[in-house]
Amino acid sequence: MPAAAATAGVAQRVGCHTFRHSFAAHLLESGADIRTVQELLGHKDVRTTMLYTHVLNRGGLGVRSPLDVGR
Repeated sequence: MPAAAATAGVAQRVGCHTFRHSFAAHLLESGADIRTVQELLGHKDVRTTMLYTHVLNRGGLGVRSPLDVGR
């Protein structure tokens, strides 16, 4: 993984947890239900999964109207 990180220009240490965190964050960013992410990651408590939501930081503009979906 160090070679892949260097190729991608990532200076930080990269490991399996990095991919797990990225996967969870991307699922949540794309609108996946937090309970689904919880199940996929194997978390017993949803509070553990909620730790991944800190990267979203969308503010009020992150809310989309159902009328805008699919446009």
